[in-house]
Amino acid sequence: MERLRHQVRYDAAYVVIPYPNGDVRPDRGVCSDEVVRILRAVGLDLQQLVHEDMGRAFLAYPQKWGKLRPDANIDHRRVPNLMKFFERRGASLPITENAKDYAPGDIVAWNLGFGRTHIGVLVDVCTGSDDRPLVVHNIGAGPRLDDALFAWEIIGYYRFPPRPSPGAGG
Repeated sequence: MERLRHQVRYDAAYVVIPYPNGDVRPDRGVCSDEVVRILRAVGLDLQQLVHEDMGRAFLAYPQKWGKLRPDANIDHRRVPNLMKFFERRGASLPITENAKDYAPGDIVAWNLGFGRTHIGVLVDVCTGSDDRPLVVHNIGAGPRLDDALFAWEIIGYYRFPPRPSPGAGG
């Protein structure tokens, strides 16, 4: 929820950033940057993790940007790449319409239509009679907290790093 205190202008521009632990300017970013920043706050550097995985298996990743090799400046900032990374790391979970199947810290990707994808992180604040977790995401107005879990078609659901589901033994 700390991310909600930041003023961020939606900006998808390609920017050269340091590696590892690089980031675009703190007042800039897109939906994937929120996921990157949230996971970095708990010690996970998606920039480095995605870059290294793409170095091992570049052709397993979407080839929609005309790149010939991984690019640590941008690859982790693209939703389809994050989805593929989470899938490859065994973090995929079944997509359901039951809010109780989703837990704080989980990552959800959506199809917004017209070839646009979106991604956000679920938090431990719920709403509605079905206890839907709220989502921290940036859909154009900076980091926000919204009741958006089922707002669009869910195309990816991840728990990273993988951990037991709520209520599962283990």
